[in-house]
Parts: sequence; structure tokens; C-alpha cells
Amino acid sequence: MHSSPAQTPLSDAVAQALEVSLRGADELLPRDEWVKKLQRSESSGQPLRIKLGLDPTAPDIHIGHTVVLNKLRQLQDLGHQVIFLIGDFTSLIGDPSGRNSTRPPLTPEQIKANAETYYRQASLVLDPARTEIRYNSEWSEPLGAAGMIQLAAKYTVARMMERDDFHKRFSTGQSISVHEFLYPLMQGYDSVALKSDLELGGTDQKFNLLMGRHLQQEYGQEPQCILTMPLLVGLDGVDKMSKSKNNYIGITEDANTMFAKVLSISDDLMWDWYTLLSFRSLAEIAALQAEVAGGRNPKDAKVLLAKEITTRFHSAAAAEAAEQDFIHRSKGGVPDDIPEVQLCGAPLGIGALLKQANLAPSTSEAGRLIDGGGVRVDGSVVSDKGLKLDAGSYVVQVGKRKFARVTLA
Repeated sequence: MHSSPAQTPLSDAVAQALEVSLRGADELLPRDEWVKKLQRSESSGQPLRIKLGLDPTAPDIHIGHTVVLNKLRQLQDLGHQVIFLIGDFTSLIGDPSGRNSTRPPLTPEQIKANAETYYRQASLVLDPARTEIRYNSEWSEPLGAAGMIQLAAKYTVARMMERDDFHKRFSTGQSISVHEFLYPLMQGYDSVALKSDLELGGTDQKFNLLMGRHLQQEYGQEPQCILTMPLLVGLDGVDKMSKSKNNYIGITEDANTMFAKVLSISDDLMWDWYTLLSFRSLAEIAALQAEVAGGRNPKDAKVLLAKEITTRFHSAAAAEAAEQDFIHRSKGGVPDDIPEVQLCGAPLGIGALLKQANLAPSTSEAGRLIDGGGVRVDGSVVSDKGLKLDAGSYVVQVGKRKFARVTLA
């Protein structure tokens, strides 16, 4: 935030806006242009236009997807105009980003169904009253064949092949369909249509975001700046949050599960999550971090984060109840609403029982859980993988959160 001697010193408001912009960001390009836009906005009183485009490729999102939405909300709170763009037209093409093969485009019916849930989910983070909702079919469909050809003339094949996934696929002899070149062109044209000052996206979207800058210049507009956000590391503290890795928190998960999952992350990862997911100021987070470094229990900070996230997607009351539920369970209490499971085949081995009761994905995984001391039957830790249970009713617990009342016949 330091200026060179030739530059006008940043006002407090612009310095704060720059700090908010950079918080947790991977890249802000070009930074100097963004500062000039912020200064112009301050002097004119005209809010900047900040765009986020999402293709409705699936109806369900996890909190990793909300990292970019959180940044949009932070900029919205500074008074800028945020545009939540639903890519109903670009979804018909299919974004090849990060893929090693062509992706089949969705049908219009699939896109419509998914789009209906997107804004509702985004509204849990954004302020709906201050959000401009647009669909890129508004300007993409009227473009027509002649307009599409004119647009395609504004970018070269050589530059298109600089894109990492296209380059890799071409060099390994994998197919690239001509329509895939249209995707970054159409996403870039969105920025022209919306006259955006800043576009947000994940690190995997950098090529497409830069395309928007290029096309705005081609159409005689001031080019947008781009802000990329990192991909959120999941519950395991190793890989990016992903359903396939089972290290995610879905935003539609129940409050108790959401709260407990946040508390399960490591102390180190917690501070990255604070930066990317919390709406607390950096000063508040730094103060909290200093308290923990000074001897305060890091779990206190984690509970605050868990309550904030659970409140956002549920309510303050639900977050409070989730905390009480967690305390009850951690003291060895059994929840009131555990599932009832009826099984046959007594006597039944503990591994098979865990698998059939959906408490473990396989008998081998059940064995690993037992080895780790993570399985209890009626409150007692199971240490023998060869244990067989006779006919009867048992409260079976796996880890801190999985319970079932199993009746074995």
C-alpha cells in the first residue's frame, strides 16, 4: 500500500479498499490500475462494477465455492455494485478449464434447473437487495452467427493455444473441439457487455479473466482488473476441498454436522479459513491469533469460526444449539435422534456390522477405525477386530459424530 513519490498518497478509504481486495487473494492484476479505479470511484462517488460469473453446472455447492462469493460480499460492503452473472449461455458450450478432455455441454433443462438454486445459495453470502443478477444469454444469443464470427476475429489461435489445458491436450494428441475456443471468448465478451471494472474468479480461471481485459480493449473500453482467489484446502488439511475427496462441508448440511466439521480442522488450517471464509476484519483475526499465541486455547477461536459459518448458512440459534450438541457428544453423551438400524445374521462380526449399518464404507476401513480406537459399542472402545455381536440392541459409535442404534437378530 506504499506509494511512490510521484503518486498521490492513498486516502484512508482507498487504502482500506485495497487491503480488503488483497485479503487472501492469489493475484490482483494490474494492481496500479485497480488503485486508480478506486481513487476515481472515491472522487466521483460512482461505484465500481464488480463481476463474478458462475456456470450452473451443478445444483449443490460446498463452502469452498463460497470463497469468491465472500470476496464479492466484502467489496459489496464497501459500496460497490456487484454483478452475479449466471452463465446460462456459456454452460451450453462447457468450460474446458483444468480438464484433460472435452466436457459434454449441459442441456438447457439441466442449466435452468441448476440456475434456479444458484442465486438462492449465493444469497446466503451476498446481500440480495444490492446484487445485480444477470444471465449471459441476454447478449450472447442476440450476437448471432455474424457477431460470433466478428468476435472470433479478435483473438488468434496461437494465443488461444497458450492456455495451459489446450496446450497439454494438443501436445499429447488429445482432441480439442473448435467450440471449446468459443468459451473463453464468450466469457470475455460478458465483461464487454457488463462494462465491468473488476472480475473475480478462482486461480483456474485466470486465462478467461484476462480474455475479458483483451476484448474490452478491442471494443474500446477501459480494461477490467482481475482478482483471483485460491482454492480452499479441505478438512484433511492437504487437498483442495472436494466432494470426491470427502473433505468438504456442504452449505446445505445440517447445522450440527457443519459445526462439528469446522471444529475438526487443524489449528494451522483454521487461520487460512479465517482469512478466506470469515467476515471478521483482519485486525480482529490478528488480535485473536495473538491471544492464541499468548496461551489462549485455539479451540476457543475455532468455536467462534464454527459459529460464524454455521450462523451464515443456518441461524444464530442453530449455531448455538450445534455448539451445545457438540459439547454433549464430546462428554460421551448419545444424541437423542440417532438412526435406528435393523440387521440380521447374529452373531455378526463388528466389521460387517459397521459396513451394513453405514458407519464405515467397507470392512477394511472398519478395521482401520478399530485400530485407531475410533469405534465404541455401548460406550466401550472396541479393540478386537474379530469381535462378534450376538442378537440384541447396541448403541454403536464411530468417531465423535456417527451413531446408530443397531438391533441385531
